Amino acid sequence: MSTTHRYRTSTVPVTGDPLAAAVRVTERAGEEPSVLYERRETASVALGALVEVTVTPGAVHRTGPDGERTLPWRDDPAPALRELLAGVPVEGWRAYGTAAFELAHAGTPALAELPPDTVLLHLVVPRTEIHVHGDTATVRTLDPAHAAPAVEALAAPDAPEPGRAAPLVEVDLEDEGELYRKAVHSAVRDIRDSALRKVILSRVVPIPEPVDLAATYLRGRRRNTPARSFLLHLGGLRAAGFSPEIVLAVDAERRVRTQPLAGTRALTGTDEEDARLRGELLDDPKEVYEHAVTVRTSFDELEAVCDPGTVRVSEYLTVKSRGTAQHLASDLYGHLAPGRDAWDALRALFPAVTVAGIPKPAAYEAIRRYETEPRGLYGGAVLTLDQDGSADAALVLRSVYQRGGRTWLRAGAGIVGQSVPEREFTETCEKLRSVSRSVVAAVAAEQTALGLPVMLRDVAEVLRRPEAEIDPARSLIAQGLDSVGLMTVVSKWSAYGVRLKLADLARDPRLDAWAERVREQQAG
Repeated sequence: MSTTHRYRTSTVPVTGDPLAAAVRVTERAGEEPSVLYERRETASVALGALVEVTVTPGAVHRTGPDGERTLPWRDDPAPALRELLAGVPVEGWRAYGTAAFELAHAGTPALAELPPDTVLLHLVVPRTEIHVHGDTATVRTLDPAHAAPAVEALAAPDAPEPGRAAPLVEVDLEDEGELYRKAVHSAVRDIRDSALRKVILSRVVPIPEPVDLAATYLRGRRRNTPARSFLLHLGGLRAAGFSPEIVLAVDAERRVRTQPLAGTRALTGTDEEDARLRGELLDDPKEVYEHAVTVRTSFDELEAVCDPGTVRVSEYLTVKSRGTAQHLASDLYGHLAPGRDAWDALRALFPAVTVAGIPKPAAYEAIRRYETEPRGLYGGAVLTLDQDGSADAALVLRSVYQRGGRTWLRAGAGIVGQSVPEREFTETCEKLRSVSRSVVAAVAAEQTALGLPVMLRDVAEVLRRPEAEIDPARSLIAQGLDSVGLMTVVSKWSAYGVRLKLADLARDPRLDAWAERVREQQAG
């Protein structure tokens, strides 16, 4: 019989900007899984993983304090997910995670073509969960010692504005432009000659320089007006994004909402020009048609899982500002039918029609044919799922991604029969600028000089102990720092331009002595 784990809840003060405080919390997580998910002015941060659930082609796997369990699946992983999540031994849990675009291949022959270890869905029930809102934070933790570094981060002072002292990365948005225009031309031909009515084609833009993802997220969030935002480190993938729309939101009363955006013009920052482009967007037959068929598809998808007669369209064909772009937008609402839950809603609506196409199966084929690599998180979702059945899923667009030493952006445009390749390419650039103008270089991304305070913070993080317990005048080896930890901090400090020899540090392993060596190098 498994033990039921219960969170301990407390309220603590937050110093400075709430979102910056939430980002500091994620930075203290080190290599542990972490997900920051911002919704309605509350930044929720999941730290660590007490329970972890992954979906790969053919299997759903759960690990946790009660052991491991794997269930097979064929057409739909939802039944296996329901069973495994029902057994999570945590009272009042919330899971955080990601859904890859390729989850759309469930129940299709394309699923068999994926590598068997492809992670289609990844969820964690955190050891510590923090909700930051205004000048206070609610801390829920299964282990106060695990939460201690996060609580310290909430009280730490804000760093200077990211991007002011650190250089921004120049991103070449024209990369592979001709290849994308050719793909659009071919897709238009397919639309005219087949059942395909619309397809979203995306392109990848590499970033060749190292990037500070946390600083990029903070700078980008202040330049964007997203429906949701996120900063995550999960399963070897790091990402920061400013989602312009939601895939779905389901509340505890079983009300479900989706918010498709389709139709785009730039936001220039000049009132007169933005108003002109807004009028052009509302009057463009191609953009209005694209939006109308998108809303029709979303309506039909909701009707499939909702009580008859409950699906409604709200704020049809409005214009919403999202960073460097403005979009035609509509909201759709419904009430889940008896026996239906958030997994049914996700299966009906995922992936969002605004990143797939119409009809979706034909669009998937076109995407696989014309795009240069699998999408992964792009076009997928960052999501939360609560024990009471409520869920929230942000569409992953306007994001920067890092994996295995590679960093990239990705953006797409909706292709219909009237599309002009050059205009669709321009639209991808308009969307990319929502992120590209905020990418902070890692080389100088730390906003404070390396000195004793920063070094103390980094050592405490490696030792997983509060800074107050670290004595700078005593041997760090005696305080628990091993050779792996030493190499970790030395590698981190090299980003400041200092070069410290491991042998020299080991001869006098006091943090005070190390800080003096750094001062000497910086003075020189």
